[in-house]
Amino acid sequence: MLTLLNRFKLFGLALCLTGLALMAYPAHAVALSTQADLIDNSGKTIGTVQVEQGHKGVLVNIQAKDLPPGYHGMHFHAVGDCSDLAAFKSAGGHVNPFDTPHGFRNPDGPHEGNLPNLVVANDGTVEVELYSDLVELDFGPAKLLDDDGTALIVHTDKDDHYSQPIGGSGGRIACAVIQ
Repeated sequence: MLTLLNRFKLFGLALCLTGLALMAYPAHAVALSTQADLIDNSGKTIGTVQVEQGHKGVLVNIQAKDLPPGYHGMHFHAVGDCSDLAAFKSAGGHVNPFDTPHGFRNPDGPHEGNLPNLVVANDGTVEVELYSDLVELDFGPAKLLDDDGTALIVHTDKDDHYSQPIGGSGGRIACAVIQ
């Protein structure tokens, strides 16, 4: 039979081991996610964007309608602000804390805001799931959930993944505030 003192010692050891186990498991590895409305230039909600923290990056799920068919550049922008409906310029430039060139094809790139092109079906709908290991939701210099949030922007044209500063993606036609 354990004495009261031995019980306290065992309890203390269990607490210590639990604390060590939690320290070895990064805090940002906890399932963290956020969801936002995707709006067009008239302010109409045309879909949703869900961003979930993964092991080393984020899983992005986009469902939308009423977009022009074809390829569209898509990027994480530095400010979570879609208030400038005409051009979404209030979202600022791409997330790029290390001032790296744009583009997956650029030998000196990509920067953290880069995402693959969004391919919209002929009926204007899109449903896609993708992964970016260039950003995290709440950890590191390229975290999306910083003080002013982040925006996911869809552009008018295809991103060539090389041209500076935005891959020739053109104007901004959809925006979601990530916060």
